[in-house]
Order: sequence, then structure tokens, then C-alpha cells
Amino acid sequence: MSTVTAPARTGHRADLIAVGLAMLVVGAAIAVGLHYNRPGSGVVIYAFAPPLFGLWLPHVGPGTVAAVVLALVVVTKGPSLAARLRWRPLLAAGYAAALAWTFSLAMIDGWARGFTGRLATEHEYLHEVPGITGIPRMLSEFSSRILDFQPNSWTTHVSGHPPGATLVFVWLDRLGLHGGAWASMFVVLVGCLVVVAVPVTLSALGRQDAARTVLPFAVLTPGAIWIGVSADGLFAGVTATGVALLALAVRRRILALPAGLLLGFGLFLSYGLVLLGLIALAVVALTRQWRILLLATLGVAAVVVVFAWAGFWWLDGYHLVVERYYQGIATLRPYSYWVWADIAALLIAIGPAVIAGTRRAGAEFLAGPKRSFRDPVTLIVTAAVLTIGFADLSGLSKAEVERIWLPFAVWLLPAVALLPSPSRRWWLAAQAATALVVNHLVLTSW
Repeated sequence: MSTVTAPARTGHRADLIAVGLAMLVVGAAIAVGLHYNRPGSGVVIYAFAPPLFGLWLPHVGPGTVAAVVLALVVVTKGPSLAARLRWRPLLAAGYAAALAWTFSLAMIDGWARGFTGRLATEHEYLHEVPGITGIPRMLSEFSSRILDFQPNSWTTHVSGHPPGATLVFVWLDRLGLHGGAWASMFVVLVGCLVVVAVPVTLSALGRQDAARTVLPFAVLTPGAIWIGVSADGLFAGVTATGVALLALAVRRRILALPAGLLLGFGLFLSYGLVLLGLIALAVVALTRQWRILLLATLGVAAVVVVFAWAGFWWLDGYHLVVERYYQGIATLRPYSYWVWADIAALLIAIGPAVIAGTRRAGAEFLAGPKRSFRDPVTLIVTAAVLTIGFADLSGLSKAEVERIWLPFAVWLLPAVALLPSPSRRWWLAAQAATALVVNHLVLTSW
């Protein structure tokens, strides 16, 4: 099912060059963005800490010390623990560490500013929850309220996503978990599942060695800044779990059905998550068990049918949200800048280790495409790169991709398994440093 090859000990110079080029792209995005932000430039990018969405605001907070200590512990102890702990305790420890890391990063901005208030602004889902008195009615009239400039138009994030995203927060509210604190806690709990799901996927596909290598990097990913707290972190957790179940279906075929249900629900969390079909297909291709695809497709279809029966047709919503997108600031944000500045934002969110690993994955794919189709690490990373490429070229995510692309970016994490063992701890330290520097210099909007 998979081909295991030891990471090449050569290529350090190429790795550093790749990271250096990435830094140049980020630097250019910052410089050009600041140039556009100057008064009288005539260009509106609507991002005040380009290429990230937030504000330049050097600061420390209650989470600073905890974040630094956690980073030191994971960097010094993480790789060795990942190599020797039994599998299930390792996954539990990784998940707990990810929760602590994500929460400590959020606390750098403070309890209200960094955690409880993130999902409670007038543009977010919670703003609409009190007005939703009945779920059937909400679903049946959802499409009619997507377009802007109506008395009852949905707020920005509700209108920009299928109803599944809003439903999650409505369900929390119905369970008595009201307000921003509970919503943020739930998002982080689900979002951190990526730290389990990505290694589980690799292990199920025959690469537990890679899975153990990836886990500490998944814990300290700079993307944790936006897992805590943006709804896209939730989307990443849900869909990554779906992909993991799909991989596990190689041993228990029935798991393909809940995998399809989760991936199908992902379609109703964000329209762009349809592109995760490439990741799912890569996993199925690696298993070479196409009956799994049939069961998963049935699960996806079941979710689509339920939403259609309730009054929401996905394609109608998609076409309306594209129209809504260009009713807003998307008409002002220049594609010529964001088509490459989005990549700069992604580079910050994935960190230097993933950049270097992705460079190696690309080199392996070009050197032996046929062999790459048998290696879970290379094929999944290649599928993730293609997914991000399609999302970027679509022009439907001009800015804010550091959070929007989280569900895609987590599937670049396997690339770190291609880094030589002696250098991994240094790369892990670079990941932690990236997250800490960004979180302390920029007050992110999520």
C-alpha cells in the first residue's frame, strides 16, 4: 500500500534556499501591501498587517509565558516521546499538547480579545443565532437571505458559508452552551483534532514512522494561531477527521460511511471545501480499495439530500455567495496582488519546516511520479498543493487565507516526514518561533 523511503540526508542547502525564497515572498507581500495602504495610493487591499488580516501591534499577554514554555517542552521532548510512546497514548498526549498550545497562543491576546470575543462580533455566526427561532425555517429561507442590501441579509460570515456552519452554533446554543466562550472552546476542541487526524491517516496508510514524525510538528503549527479561534479551525477538524476515517476504512470498510458523512457535512460548512475531494481521492488511491469510495460517496450524498429536503440546494447557495462576494470588498481587493500575497499568508501559517518539507515532496514527485503515487506522504502533499493552487487561482479568497485555507494547509504537514532526522528538532523550533513571533507582532482578527 505504501513505499517507505528514508529521508535524504542531503538537500539542506536546497531546503534553506526554499525557506529563503519564501521569506522573500512574505517580505514582498508586506512591502507592497504597506505601499498600497499609504494614503492616496488608489489601491484598497483592506488588510492592515499585510499579507495577514489583523493589525500591527507588538504585544505580550497572559499566554506569553505559557506559550514559550510549551514550545520549549515540545521542541526538546516532543520528537523523542513521539518515537517511543505507545500509539494511542501518543495521540492523546499530542491532542492535549495542541489544546494547550492553541489556548496559550490565544491568551497572548487576552481572554476577551483573543478568545471569547473572536466569534461574537457583528460579522460572525453568533450574531445571528438569537434571531434563528426555528431550524427548518432557517434552512428553507437561507438562500433568499444571502445577497446583500436586503433588510434581512445574513451577516458577513453567515452569508458567505453554507448553513451548516451556522447550524453548529445554533445547536450549541440549543444545548445551553450560549455565547462566545462556549463557541470558542468548541471550535478549539474540534480544530485540534487535526493533530490526531493527520498522523492517524498516515499510520492507516502504512506510514506510522511518518505519522510519529509529523505529530510534534502538528502540535506546534503556526496555523494554531487561527485554530484558536476561527470557525475555519472547526472546519479543518471536521474534515480532517473525515479523511482519517476514510484511511481507516482500509481495515474496517464500514468507516467509509461516517467518513463520507463528515466530508459531506464539510461541504455545508464552507463551499471551498469541495476541493478536499482531491485529498480524499488521494487517500482512496493509496488504499486501492475503490469500494471505500462508493460507501463514502453514499455518505456525502446522504448529507446533500438531507439539506436539499430541508430547502437548501448547495449549488444555488454557491452561485449566490459568489454574487454576494463581489457585492463587498472583493471588488476593491486587487487580484493581481492577492493571487500571490495569499501564498505569502499561507507560508506564514504553515511555517518554515513545512516549506522545506514541501520542497522535498515536490522534488520526489518530479523525480519519480509513479513511485510518488505509492507513497502516502508525497501523494497527500501533492494533492494538498494542487488543492491550494485551485483555491488561489479561483480568486474567491482574496486575503484572510491564513484561516480560510486551514483545512487544506493541514495536509501539507506530512511533508515534514521528509526532513532528515538530525535536523528535525531545529525545524520544530523554527515552527514554534514563527508562531510566537507572528502572534506577538500582529493582533490577528481570528
